Amino acid sequence: MSSTTGTSPPARAGGLWTLPNLLSALRLLGVPLFLWALLTERDGLAVIILMASGITDYLDGWIARRFAMTSRVGAMLDPIADRLYIFTTVLGLAYREVIPWWVVAILIARDVLLSIMLLTVRDERSKGLPVHFVGKAATACLLYAFPLLLLAAGTGTLADISRPVGWAFAWWGMVLYWVSVVVYAVQVAAIRAQSGGERVH
Repeated sequence: MSSTTGTSPPARAGGLWTLPNLLSALRLLGVPLFLWALLTERDGLAVIILMASGITDYLDGWIARRFAMTSRVGAMLDPIADRLYIFTTVLGLAYREVIPWWVVAILIARDVLLSIMLLTVRDERSKGLPVHFVGKAATACLLYAFPLLLLAAGTGTLADISRPVGWAFAWWGMVLYWVSVVVYAVQVAAIRAQSGGERVH
């Protein structure tokens, strides 16, 4: 993850072939494999890939901060991998009727709204908004929820335990996902106000 408290530190330029970036790239390569496993009902493999994605998501951010390996490339790869896993998972789970389609609508609507907000600060968009703890916490909750909900699609004690825990994480993730929109809206408003002030001067 990019940050654990407050906002993430500014990314440094360069550092393409760093360990955090390689971990993020591996997460991206795992997306099509995960989708194939999910749609062909190889749930064990799908759960393992999701768990590996969550672990590497944490590790790439921790290594980047601990060993000063943050970079602009990593700052782009990490959220792209997060979004792809969220989209492929919710679409696949909805297709298999593990979750209702309104969950897909809630999550996609949030990202559409955020994209529209970013369009209003086009000059700053390439630099990226600071990654806030709320947004990362929301993503973490959803990445915890998905393998649990996938396990809940089965039968037996494990499925019975996974179902309520998975939905608890899913609800927390969806709520925090939309709370993060408010946080990012404040950041966008600050950028627009600053840009307006610079034009006046």
